Amino acid sequence: MVETLVKDYYSEFGIKEWRRLTQDPYHRLEFDTTRYFLKKYLPKKGLVLDAGGGPGRYTIELAKLGYDIVLLDLTPELINIAKIQIKKAKVQNKVKLILQGSIDNFSIFENDTFEAVICLGGALSHILNRKKREKAIDELIRVTKRGSPVFVSVIGRLAVLVGGLVRFPDELEIKGLYQKIRDDGDYYGGYGFTSCHFYLPEELERSFKKRKMKILEMAGLEGLATYHPQETNKLFKKYPRAWKIWQEIHLKTCTHPSAVGISEHFLIVCKK
Repeated sequence: MVETLVKDYYSEFGIKEWRRLTQDPYHRLEFDTTRYFLKKYLPKKGLVLDAGGGPGRYTIELAKLGYDIVLLDLTPELINIAKIQIKKAKVQNKVKLILQGSIDNFSIFENDTFEAVICLGGALSHILNRKKREKAIDELIRVTKRGSPVFVSVIGRLAVLVGGLVRFPDELEIKGLYQKIRDDGDYYGGYGFTSCHFYLPEELERSFKKRKMKILEMAGLEGLATYHPQETNKLFKKYPRAWKIWQEIHLKTCTHPSAVGISEHFLIVCKK
C-alpha cells in the first residue's frame, strides 16, 4: 500500500526531515522562500492548519509569529519529533492540536474552520492515486474559511527529469522509469525515494482553478538554483555580498513560469 510505503520512508528518515530545510543554504531556499510567501499572504492572526506538516518546522515558525496552529501528519515518528521540537521552542501554548492522519480526510474538522491552510514540502505529491489527490485538495479547501488563503507546495516533475541527467544518469537506463515520470508524473519508489506524484505547474493550477479558487501566486522555491547545491552553498560561504544579490535575484525571478516549472519544489497560493 502506497500510504504504508510513505509512512515507512519518513519513519526511517526521521530527524533528517526536521533538519532537511535548514541543513545548508541550498535547502534553506525552499524554507526561506516559503516563509516569504506565507508572510506575504497569511492573515495577521488566526487558526492555521499545517496539513502534512511532518516534524513541525512550519508549525513552530508560525507559532512564533503568533498564530494558533493545528498540526496533522501521516507518520507517528515525525509527530513525535514535532512534539519534542515544539516543546524545545516553547510554543506549546500556540499549538492547539497535534494529530495523526492523512490529508485526504479531514472529517474531524467542520467546514470553514481555519483562517489559513498550509500543505507544504510535497505532502500532496505523496498521494499517488489521482482521485485521492483530488479529494485531498477538496479537503484543504473545505476546511478553509471563505476569503482565506491555501498554500500548497509540491515536487516538480521537470526537476526530477533534470535530476536524472545531473545526479542519477545510471537510473536513466532503467526501462520505463523516467518515461513514466515524464508522461504522467507517477513514481512507485524503489530507487532511493518513496512513491510520489511529480507535478507540472499547469496541472496543479488546473486543480485549484476548477474549484473556483483564485490563484494569487505561484513560485519556484529553489527556482533557478535547482540542482545547483554546490554552487549555491559556495556562493553563501565565500561571497556574502554576492549571496545577498543572488537572494534578491531569486525572489524577483521565482514567480516566473519558467522558474516555477524547473524548480524542485514549487508553491501555489490560492484564495477561497
